[in-house]
Amino acid sequence: MDSKDFKTEWCLLQEQFDSYEKHSLYIKLLSIIIFSAVEVLEVITIFTMVIFLVLWLQDAIWKTFQSRIESRLLQVERCILEKNKSDSFQFNSEFHKVRTTGLSLINEYFSQSIRPTIAFPHIMLVLILLIQY
Repeated sequence: MDSKDFKTEWCLLQEQFDSYEKHSLYIKLLSIIIFSAVEVLEVITIFTMVIFLVLWLQDAIWKTFQSRIESRLLQVERCILEKNKSDSFQFNSEFHKVRTTGLSLINEYFSQSIRPTIAFPHIMLVLILLIQY
């Protein structure tokens, strides 16, 4: 394959990778907005905490998807650097080779959820609500 194909793939994947980062930030901002509304309205309930936990899990799921793109990005970068003649545009084929299911998929989501950049804002909001509750 032509190096141009890898560069095109890299651009597409990088754009998608950045998009997932933005969506993760939107989830965090939504949590902060909901937290602010809950504080102003003084309606702290178990349901509110469940909503925060769901948003935390959704953030972890987005970051898991992002990490899958990252692994292919790194592979494409190696191919560009080494002028490798591997097949470009193989994101889904490569993902299918290492696809996880069941408990390993849940473990992957959980592993993402406890990363500091994901957990910090969510856990702080949940802890504040728990203290106030």
